[in-house]
Order: sequence, then structure tokens, then C-alpha cells
Amino acid sequence: MNKAPDRYPYRMYRRLTRWPLGHWLFTRMVCLQAPYFSSIRPLFRDLRPGSCTVFMRKRRRVKNHLGTIHALAMGNLCELAAGLVMESTLPADMRWIPRGMKIEYLRKAETDVTAKAILVEQVWGEAANVPVVVSVQDTRKQEVVKAEIAMYVSPRP
Repeated sequence: MNKAPDRYPYRMYRRLTRWPLGHWLFTRMVCLQAPYFSSIRPLFRDLRPGSCTVFMRKRRRVKNHLGTIHALAMGNLCELAAGLVMESTLPADMRWIPRGMKIEYLRKAETDVTAKAILVEQVWGEAANVPVVVSVQDTRKQEVVKAEIAMYVSPRP
């Protein structure tokens, strides 16, 4: 990737997570900006250019009728991780918007889950569709969801 950007979310994450409750505080700040994601109560575990890790507890509000984590709650988790990896990786003169998502539900999520979004190395400059790969694992390290989110990246006007 180009030189590591000093984008606001990445800078704020580095600053806040030095302190006790910093991960929680950073997560709350993100959910204030995008309130819809607060419905799954995520917790950011790691954020750096090219990689983002977000945790979600299995709790009543995200369960389905089978007692496992609802598929769309995991889809929301994937979108959140992909969005923050884009926001923390892109140069300041570029912008992004999700264009689509391919998602595979591989097995039931019977425990807490962790999503890891990876953005493969890119050379930024022109408008392009960029795939972000997200893997969601349960506490037994079994992959329960695999997603690829297409992000449209273009220069800011």
C-alpha cells in the first residue's frame, strides 16, 4: 500500500486504545457516527491500515429463533469491519461507498464472534471497485461467515 495514511479513525483509535476502556470508547464514537451499528453492540479489537478486527457478543438481541447469532447481525458486523478498514486505509483525497456484498453462511454461530476485514494491497488514484474480504470466526476459531464487500473507491471532488 501507499504510505500509511493518518486518517481520523485510525489516528483516534491509536490515541484512545492506549487507555483503559479505550477500545470501548472508540467503538462508541464510531456508533455515534453510524448509529445503526450500535444495534449489534460491536467492540473494536484492532484497527490498522489494511486490517480491522471487530468482536460481537452472542446475546439475546442478536439471536434468531434457533438460539444462534442471526445471519444479518453477522452481515452488519462484516459491513462495519469493511467500512472501518477502508476509512483507515484510504488516502485523504479518496472516498468510498459500498456497492455490494457476497456473503456465505458456513455454519451456525453458537458463540461470540469476531470479524476480521482485510484489504489487499492497492495503488490508489483512479476510481475502481475494490474488494474487502471479511472472515467471521466463533470462539472455537471456526469460520462461520465469509464475505466479500465491493467498495467503490474514487477521488474526492
